[in-house]
Amino acid sequence: MRLLPDGTAPQARLLLFGRALRALVDGYVAVLLPAYLLALGLPTWQVGLLSTAALLGSALATLAVGAWGHRVDSRRLLLTAALLMAATGLAFAGLSAFWPLLLVAFVGTLNPSSGDVSVFLPLEHARLAHAAQGEARTALFARYSVAGALAAAIGALAAGLPDWLAAHAGIDMLLALRGMFVLYAVAGFGVWLLDLRLPHAHQTAQPPPAPLGPSRRQVVKLAALFSIDAFAGGLVVNALLALWLFQRFDLSPGAVGLFFSGAGLLAAASLLAAPHVARRIGLLNTMVFTHIPSSVFLMLAALAPSASLALGLLLARAALSQMDVPTRSAYVMALVTPPERTAAASFTAVPRSLAAALGPTLAGAILGAGWLALPLLACGALKIGYDLALLATFRRVRLPQ
Repeated sequence: MRLLPDGTAPQARLLLFGRALRALVDGYVAVLLPAYLLALGLPTWQVGLLSTAALLGSALATLAVGAWGHRVDSRRLLLTAALLMAATGLAFAGLSAFWPLLLVAFVGTLNPSSGDVSVFLPLEHARLAHAAQGEARTALFARYSVAGALAAAIGALAAGLPDWLAAHAGIDMLLALRGMFVLYAVAGFGVWLLDLRLPHAHQTAQPPPAPLGPSRRQVVKLAALFSIDAFAGGLVVNALLALWLFQRFDLSPGAVGLFFSGAGLLAAASLLAAPHVARRIGLLNTMVFTHIPSSVFLMLAALAPSASLALGLLLARAALSQMDVPTRSAYVMALVTPPERTAAASFTAVPRSLAAALGPTLAGAILGAGWLALPLLACGALKIGYDLALLATFRRVRLPQ
């Protein structure tokens, strides 16, 4: 399979490489973040609060891009975001106190979740949407998601590196964890080098971006529904799912990283299948009818009596839960007019990030109180409700293309 679908603009290759590099370090950060914060002596509820701050900061940055980003070349914004990513990694590697870490989490690019919730998202989605048309666009979004999923799976394996260094090289565990955040900063600089090669917007066929106009009503409906899904997902972001596995089954960071790696590989395979499924049953049906079973698996995992059964159910969930990611992106981009795409990507991402930001603090408090199954059960139930509402609202809407 070629990296880019036929008829895709070459600049998309740089965006796929950048997505993979960011996902590589996000893959281990989501696992190691709770371990690092607990090693610093922070309580469980503060782990959740830091995850909330990271998601909330990303939401506000994405909102700013949607409101004012059309006035600035997207290439410049991507370069700025990459430098912010490098600064975030260095700050987390050097700080120990809760309040400075909370501030860095809020203004930085740290991603405690399984998906991309950063300010990169609307900027890259808008460029991808203009780089391909029709079915090629769905395939391109799928490959963008696959690049992220595969890289995150490899990155999750690296979560066992601090354990290995502590056991075999005699390196202090906390120092090894700090080193992983230094690598995160190096990856940010790598993304900056990739984005430096992107053409300016005026050098492409991309129409000038504009605020939401004729598509506003539909985008508002989508944003409201997506926020329900995102709030539910915020209850089990990867950092908190790792914390749940630590507390529920006493697994090590290396073992949890191995699980997330396997989950990422299954997600990548499902992402490759998503365009083929969408071609047969449509974008909306693919989003809904793959998502509902994954939520059922999550709820069953919450009640599983053993680690092996819980991990098996979570892997089954991973094989289905991400198939809505490329189809959702392609659906939004096809629903709106070309000049509205940056704004639409931003204004559907912002409520997701804001709603998702509420979940980790709530879930952290629930886990701290000892109600270990509740976040997973609530997440599954809310996601099923979202899927049914999405289908009921948009099943009669015909896409322009």
